Amino acid sequence: MDLETVKQESARLGMWAHIATVTPDGAPHVVAVHPSWHEDMLYTATSPGSVKVRNLRHEPRTSFHWQVGDTTGFDSLIVHGTTVVVDDPALHRRLWEGVFDYDLGMFWKGPDDPGLCYLATMPTRAVVLRMFGANGREEWLASTS
Repeated sequence: MDLETVKQESARLGMWAHIATVTPDGAPHVVAVHPSWHEDMLYTATSPGSVKVRNLRHEPRTSFHWQVGDTTGFDSLIVHGTTVVVDDPALHRRLWEGVFDYDLGMFWKGPDDPGLCYLATMPTRAVVLRMFGANGREEWLASTS
């Protein structure tokens, strides 16, 4: 499996995923998000004061899970990666202008809104489980070279 297949599987499984982060005391934190791919990065729009952002400042490793659904043959996708808060204003504007498949203006006033931040995830590993894994699994690992 390659990264393009991972992207296709995420689209097939739906627009919603769950992101898992780790709190400073080591507890898991899982919440639904609407991530979008741009080139080879996975982006999520959120608030700079969110629990996700606070957790990422402590531990940048994350996992995304596109859940099993009966309309998808009970398949699921897990993407592991390293996630950082995007601090580049030019990238903020580019992400605002068409990367996401929903209107960010429903939640924020524009790309410079101080209540908006983006998370950028560099995927390191992905696993597709076919029918909970009973019909097989496919794995992708990022190149280390």
